[in-house]
Amino acid sequence: MKWIVIAIDFSKCSMHALEYAIEIANKIKANILMVWVDNTVSAEYVFPEEESEMRFERKQHFEKIQEKYKDRLTGGKFDYKLRKGKVYYEVAKQAKNVKAELLICGTHGISGFEEFWIGSNAYKIVTHSSCPVITVRYDFKLKSVINKILLPIDGSAQTAKKVFYATKFAKYYDSEVHILALYSNSVKAIQRRIDNNVKIVKKYLEDNNISCKSHSLFSENITYATMDYASKNDIDLIAIMTEQEITPSRSILGTTAQQIISNSTSPVLCIHENGIC
Repeated sequence: MKWIVIAIDFSKCSMHALEYAIEIANKIKANILMVWVDNTVSAEYVFPEEESEMRFERKQHFEKIQEKYKDRLTGGKFDYKLRKGKVYYEVAKQAKNVKAELLICGTHGISGFEEFWIGSNAYKIVTHSSCPVITVRYDFKLKSVINKILLPIDGSAQTAKKVFYATKFAKYYDSEVHILALYSNSVKAIQRRIDNNVKIVKKYLEDNNISCKSHSLFSENITYATMDYASKNDIDLIAIMTEQEITPSRSILGTTAQQIISNSTSPVLCIHENGIC
């Protein structure tokens, strides 16, 4: 049975992400594993029983969540884990332990508002996870369908890896995939490489009977170009790579990935080239 891991800190943001995860779990027939991490140090507890009391309270919270949402989760079952340590490391490690199909966490976008630990750890969870991660903003209007998936394409060889995961989602939801070629400079060799990647991606999608269309944009700010396209075309999911190395031919990577995760009003499917947890 597939597992979806969801980072929970009991904030409204993480509960919103849980509701989003339930919709996906029902579609792909997966279990949901909720993970809470105690990121305090032992010295912060004056008495040992304080830590035990807090963990007991968290277990009670999880049991209430399971009771509240049990009728909505039809694709699998609920479970939860309490871990201690660095949030991003423990969440990613738990996902790896259960060989999770997907990890989901909430974000606050660029609002500057952080509640509990979700807001400050979302991007770290993405970069440390060895499985795909979906980040979903607290203000994203939940829906039971993913009608349109956006695939930004640059000139790197790694950029095609996200196509495999986007294709899986497209098959689950019968989605239309938008292939977006992004040119950030006028170097012809790089543009030809991007065009070639688009052809490869389009053929792969068509061979898998996925409805798709392609579009190209030239912009010095590829983050803005991606966000603008997503907004104007009612995109439900954006698929990106999160590799940290940046070269002239690698656009949808590193800092740009972080900006997309922070700024996107649509959920972002993040694929890390080489998991490091």
